Amino acid sequence: MDTTDALDPRDRRDRPELLGRPDLLGRPDLLEPVGRLIAERACERLIVEFVQTLDLGEPGDVAELFTPDGVWEWAEGDRRIEGRDALRAYFAGRPADRLSRRLCTNILVTLTSASTATASTYFTTYRVDGHTGGMLPPRLPVQVGRYEDTFREVEGRWLLTARELFLDFAGPTERLSPADARTEA
Repeated sequence: MDTTDALDPRDRRDRPELLGRPDLLGRPDLLEPVGRLIAERACERLIVEFVQTLDLGEPGDVAELFTPDGVWEWAEGDRRIEGRDALRAYFAGRPADRLSRRLCTNILVTLTSASTATASTYFTTYRVDGHTGGMLPPRLPVQVGRYEDTFREVEGRWLLTARELFLDFAGPTERLSPADARTEA
């Protein structure tokens, strides 16, 4: 690539006619630098908001983080849930006594246009069913994998259009017996 046509991102400030020209790595510059950071951060926040809502909020509320036609899919298996109503029902169907915590790392957001993006995120899930309160001794994670997401900006808000889940390590969710739930804390 001839770098004489590539511009330093700092040279693009206040020059909208330069948007779309390649940056120093040959990628099209879809937004000015601050706009790019804001869009990437909005997508990162959505990733974190998703897992916090599952772990600490009302799981069915994650449906609001998707576009109306949003899709949740497991790469291996028969789980494909489409549309907000179906997503709400799916996530709200989790056991009420489930305790879960998800850790997300290596979040890499890539803008594909001024209003669309993709992301890859590693996740680790700790989870038990039958939890009645209190702290539990440490356990191994039940899932380790990655999310592959697509996003779209809709009326100024970034939303998930699709999330595909890939599992590298997985096991069953432990169900605590009533006696275990009381004595482990």
